[in-house]
Amino acid sequence: MKKTVRISFEGKTYDVEVEVLDSNAAVAAAPAVAPAAAPAPAAAPAVAGGTEVKSPLAGSVFKLKVKVGDTVAANQEVAIIEALKMENPVVAPCAGTVNSIAVKETDTVVDGQTLMTIA
Repeated sequence: MKKTVRISFEGKTYDVEVEVLDSNAAVAAAPAVAPAAAPAPAAAPAVAGGTEVKSPLAGSVFKLKVKVGDTVAANQEVAIIEALKMENPVVAPCAGTVNSIAVKETDTVVDGQTLMTIA
């Protein structure tokens, strides 16, 4: 029987699939564990210009999926950050309109850097 478990490590949340061998056996993690789809910050800081969308990890901006003025829904994919040859989606923490975009495709970003604001 396979089971999905959510764990947190160093401030990041991961969904891990495990296989339960039997009720008395230890649980083994699946070999290829990918981070959860870039979870939106639970309490994204509201700033004068709107809510900041921050990079969930260091990498480079592979693709911006929205532009200034676009209307977005909560949890809609708004960008993709490439790190270690893996594409990591960035989702909107709230619904609204894209106020500003602080990066462009191919820019290098650090963990927690503001990518855009949504009002």
